[in-house]
Amino acid sequence: MRLATWNVNSIRSRIDRVTDWLQRAEVDVLAMQETKCTDAQFPTMPFAALGYDVAHIGLNQWNGVAIASRVGLEDVQIGFEGQPVWNDADEARAIGATCNGVRVWSLYVPNGRTIEDPHYQYKLEWLAALHNTASGWLADDPATPVALVGDWNIAPTDDDVWDVEHFRGATHVTEPERAAFRAIEDRFTDVVRPYAPPPGNFTYWDYTQLRFPKKQGMRIDFILGSPEFAARVTHAEIVREERKPGKKGTPAPSDHAPVLVELT
Repeated sequence: MRLATWNVNSIRSRIDRVTDWLQRAEVDVLAMQETKCTDAQFPTMPFAALGYDVAHIGLNQWNGVAIASRVGLEDVQIGFEGQPVWNDADEARAIGATCNGVRVWSLYVPNGRTIEDPHYQYKLEWLAALHNTASGWLADDPATPVALVGDWNIAPTDDDVWDVEHFRGATHVTEPERAAFRAIEDRFTDVVRPYAPPPGNFTYWDYTQLRFPKKQGMRIDFILGSPEFAARVTHAEIVREERKPGKKGTPAPSDHAPVLVELT
């Protein structure tokens, strides 16, 4: 099975790029983040035409997560138990489904904005809640392969950014965020890093300042697997080519690249 995650940065703007890549890469399951549309606006038909079922949660033009699968889509769950809310309002940041026996969670971790912003504390609370709930999943059913995938908005090490001094004092690289990520890694393994080690293997490049051609990126998109999931991984890669601009007249790429794993 080939499983991927991709922050698509507006599925309606990137639908042709996404479906084209799904076919070329023969992806069985794709987790998406930042779909930026409501459920009614999600372009389901292009996925259905390729044989994919889709589960999506989107409440407005922000956030939004989805899972597209051509190998089954069962037990769909919107949000995880204990997931915090922002300003007393739910956000579309987590969706889970079972695909060919693998429990997949598409996650869009809060950005944090700045370390002084209340959204930063919300981010830390969100990560702590995910850690507690996901640990419970493993305790209750250690035999089920579980994948926590998506845009984590954290660069876990200094090697995961092009210049750590550039980010000093900003979110994504602070010790509390990294500690929260490490806590989840105590139970779930970064299954891509052994196949795409740092430095330089980034997943995100800002649109400004020509960050992509300058190779000035960040590694913030991850596939973290339970022991049962990690044991089945035979290959992984960051598909950097999909971040490149297309031919003239084609939609701009997302500012993120897909991350892909193969399972036995």
